[in-house]
Amino acid sequence: MGLTIAQKIIKAHLVSGEMIPGTEISLKIDQTLTQDATGTMAYLEFETMGIDRVRTERSVAYIDHNTLQSGFENADDHRFIQSIAKKYGIWFSRPGNGICHQVHLERFGIPGKTLIGSDSHTPTGGGIGMLAFGAGGLDVAVAMGGGAYYITMPKMIKVNLKGKLRPFVTAKDVSLEILRILSVKGGVGSIIEWGGEGVATLSVPERATITNMGTELGATTSIFPSDEVTRAFLKAEGREEVYTPLASDPDAVYDRVIDIDLSTLKPLIACPHSPDAVVTVESLKGTKVDQVCIGSCTNSSLLDMLKVAALLKGKTISPSVSVSVSPGSKQVLSMLADCGALTDILSSGARVLECACGPCIGMGFSPNSAGVSLRTFNRNFEGRSGTRDAKVYLVSPETAVAAALTGEITDPTLLGTMPAVTLPDAFRIDDSAVLAPASHEEAKDLEILRGPNIKKFPDAHPQENELSAELILKVGDNITTDHIMPAGAKILPYRSNIPYLSKFCFGVVDETFPERALAKGKGIIVGGSNYGQGSSREHAALVPLYLGIRAVIAKSFARIHVANLINAGIMPLTFENTDDYEALSQGDELVLSDVFAGMDSGKIVLTDKTTGRSFRLNADFTDRQKAILKAGGLLAYTKISGN
Repeated sequence: MGLTIAQKIIKAHLVSGEMIPGTEISLKIDQTLTQDATGTMAYLEFETMGIDRVRTERSVAYIDHNTLQSGFENADDHRFIQSIAKKYGIWFSRPGNGICHQVHLERFGIPGKTLIGSDSHTPTGGGIGMLAFGAGGLDVAVAMGGGAYYITMPKMIKVNLKGKLRPFVTAKDVSLEILRILSVKGGVGSIIEWGGEGVATLSVPERATITNMGTELGATTSIFPSDEVTRAFLKAEGREEVYTPLASDPDAVYDRVIDIDLSTLKPLIACPHSPDAVVTVESLKGTKVDQVCIGSCTNSSLLDMLKVAALLKGKTISPSVSVSVSPGSKQVLSMLADCGALTDILSSGARVLECACGPCIGMGFSPNSAGVSLRTFNRNFEGRSGTRDAKVYLVSPETAVAAALTGEITDPTLLGTMPAVTLPDAFRIDDSAVLAPASHEEAKDLEILRGPNIKKFPDAHPQENELSAELILKVGDNITTDHIMPAGAKILPYRSNIPYLSKFCFGVVDETFPERALAKGKGIIVGGSNYGQGSSREHAALVPLYLGIRAVIAKSFARIHVANLINAGIMPLTFENTDDYEALSQGDELVLSDVFAGMDSGKIVLTDKTTGRSFRLNADFTDRQKAILKAGGLLAYTKISGN
């Protein structure tokens, strides 16, 4: 039986386990990346391990999230990351050089290699045939130290593409179509491989848009073949020597096959507040728009920006709309300037922002109160934009431009003829903003620079055999990491200061939660389906740990978040009977009995002392995960085991 592309890469990097879906495997990791919102904590964790040099082929620290410097906090964190990168063998991408996923695709990604990053959209690398995973900072720290990365062996989903996209229909629309088909939970436990004759019609930037958005499906990762299109992209980047062809075997077996005819797709739009609330753009025509944001790691490539510039050339945006454009990298911005496209964007009345994540994480350019914002981003979770009552829609750059020009949601096919846009044969190469680390010998005398905003890692709590605690918070389905630990310009600067950050935990859901949790000292959270979907931010586990949360019981969990909970020493459990969720009420006194025996059997009994009822919970942990929980988290386990 033949192998899929992902299975071939997994086989070549397998450290332990067997390639049987649902069982635990561990992989050798070739590359890592971090960004500054998660990187400070990841490097503090790496320091704690006592390893004097990273052991990967390439590790890169990017500054792309916290680039607003309205106080000392972000600047101090950037200085800390730069100093630790230089000392420990990590390449450092300076502020302004670009968004981690865009820059990594351009300058460092290699087909057939493994990559994990402390950002959930790391699967962007699948656009050039990398096996790239989003992960928590602790997992990245372990990988930098030479440790393996543990995942559950995924199932394989094949998406067969046929035909060719029509004008004004884009890779973003392909992403929204698969979200419409599968939902935000449909990819859980699976790797999505894109194939079929239609793949050859998609450029690498278009493929990267699709693999980036695969994260919103809950997928382990997404991947495209590495073919002549890949070779041409790498050649244009001056890196053709790293090209390797990759394709699935003709007799590869998939757990599910989905067919999409590109030629039949229409412009699509995701409605508030979920990426899978997808309808056609034409069905919402006439909806007034207040703001348009173009950019993010999903749609900020040179191809995207050239299309935007061509559509805006000689036109003026509606006076009722505020428009931002954020190129994904310094390379993209420089090439826009060189060819005059940047002038076309500026002349339209749009504001050009820094090459950074910016509005996508609420870092500036928040909408007006109750405003309608069309964004070419990957997430439209409630409050993520920085304006709690904003209505955020996800669209392609073409649909974004149509709204910017007309002041309302407009089918971009009504704009007329799509201008011809092609990528150049060679990109402008300038790596001056990527700083190399010091040599091993030079690094011995280097000082790590720390600011007062950097606080210690939360104390670990070894798992107890009997846990008695209040149900401190009960929440519903699809609770995101933005609900648990919000982003935004006011909060992100404190990612390295867990005590201060804790004041905002679950603020979108219940502003009283932090105070109540601290007062109790120990608590349990109960959630619905897909708890913890969204970003890889481990702060959504570390902050609850600081607030005394010892267990989270849910109908189901998102993959990265359940790993982060275990790494933090918080026990994630699921209901054997999901109907039991309804029987529990916030404020109930709960008891988890015989926890260690329950871990071994896979079932733990929960008793609600308030009502007298008992329930069975699933405790589906590997031996390694049990040991991590018993030790009080991955850091404590690593110190004990030496792994």
